[in-house]
Amino acid sequence: MQGARRVYDGRMSDIFDMVIVGAGLSGIGAACRYVTEFPEGKLAVLEARDAIGGTWDLFRYPGIRSDSDMLTLGYDFRPWPGTKTLADGPAIRDYVRDTAAEYGIDRRVQFHSRVGRIDFDTSRDVWTMTITDERDGSTRTIETRFILSCAGYYRYDKGHDPHFEGREDFAGPIVHPQLWPEDLDYSGKRVAVIGSGATAVTLVPELAKTAAHVVQVQRTPSYVASIPSQDRVLKLTSKLMSPDRSYRFNRWKNIKMSAFQYHSAQKRPEKVKKFLRKQIVKALGRDYPVDVHFNPPYNPWDQRLCAVPDGDFFEAIKAGKASMVTGHIERFEADGIRMKDGSLVEADIIVTATGLEIKFGGGAQIHVDGERVDLADTVGYKGLMFSGVPNLVSVFGYTNASWTLRADLMSRYAVRMLRYMDENGLTRAVPVAPEGMSRDRWLDFDAGYLARAEDQMPKQGDRMPWRNVQNYKHDQKILIEDPVPGEGLEFSTLSERAKLAEAAE
Repeated sequence: MQGARRVYDGRMSDIFDMVIVGAGLSGIGAACRYVTEFPEGKLAVLEARDAIGGTWDLFRYPGIRSDSDMLTLGYDFRPWPGTKTLADGPAIRDYVRDTAAEYGIDRRVQFHSRVGRIDFDTSRDVWTMTITDERDGSTRTIETRFILSCAGYYRYDKGHDPHFEGREDFAGPIVHPQLWPEDLDYSGKRVAVIGSGATAVTLVPELAKTAAHVVQVQRTPSYVASIPSQDRVLKLTSKLMSPDRSYRFNRWKNIKMSAFQYHSAQKRPEKVKKFLRKQIVKALGRDYPVDVHFNPPYNPWDQRLCAVPDGDFFEAIKAGKASMVTGHIERFEADGIRMKDGSLVEADIIVTATGLEIKFGGGAQIHVDGERVDLADTVGYKGLMFSGVPNLVSVFGYTNASWTLRADLMSRYAVRMLRYMDENGLTRAVPVAPEGMSRDRWLDFDAGYLARAEDQMPKQGDRMPWRNVQNYKHDQKILIEDPVPGEGLEFSTLSERAKLAEAAE
């Protein structure tokens, strides 16, 4: 791994040791892990857009912030500065960019580079990546031993925007948060926000600061919980401990707390429901129709829970600056949204915070020896590789905790695998699933955006290491502590396979 030029198939060739797809939070973190372990390795980071930051550069809607605490959303190797529990989007973007600059990753990013197709040649154990330049449409190819996909899980060019009858009749602007116009003036306007997820509960209190009134229109309620905007324990330990020790202590604390809360919800859902309801009643008063607007038809953490700092969402409602409507939409009309019960939600602006469009693995077409691989026909290995697909790790974070926690474990595993292969002269690592193993959906999670894309996602098996377990402690063991070689993962070299082929002849 230490040299930039290698011998493949009997000839010298400029081939990357690792190509990382995506220069967002996951991709930059993965690149930092790689260059720390292989300072002389040949690395490229491909980014379809023109900037580092991923989600945190793309999304520009008012009030955008994390929905995970920053001690776990931030990098383990580079502490998040400050004591804010949930950080705003621009601060997270700057953190990612500063990390890239500190580790020299910014000089390795190839911008405007969209990966359309990747082809693995088993006669050389090399990927050929076909890349389109987003500026002029031209294409080029590069070769690499290994691909680490950190392209995220959703389309960047459009969000999920379902059809509403009468859309063309509405007199005002209709905006999706993913494509928020910089010049949109909502001050003094009536705004209707359609949606019930993290984006909606973030937008409502922020828009309410200057809008005449904001109405959240939701078909199905979500669980919403208030959390402190400042981490009080972190503020205390920052005075008593060194910065590094304080960060690590509180990061560990937050990981444990997150796991405890999730498992409590799974084991005692009714108790957690009562607790969440009690908190909302306390915030909004006993006369507020909590059971209408905050009573989801599923258990806590069957879908992601929405966290709001210092109850700002509830405060906007209590102050009369915001309100909620729960029900089905009949159609859009010139002056608002007509509900199926006949009521009209008056609006000058409609915001469709209706979610994301899944694009698993960045949408690149995968081929092995010219044969197209449909990921929906594969089984996930440890949640990060796919059966029959060599030398490829795809990052997919947690649905029940901070995305970065798992993304970092996966990146470290990829680097460990490369080290193992390098030390043992190996050129290929491919998961091979047991024949006849039963298959299940990729994630045991009921979010609508995942359900809409179930037919394009890989499957999980009925046993380890083919289960996609959403558990940090479990992943720490199988990805960091256990040996790299294990059941289901086959390693080989070109020379070994050549000898076997000769013997077969």
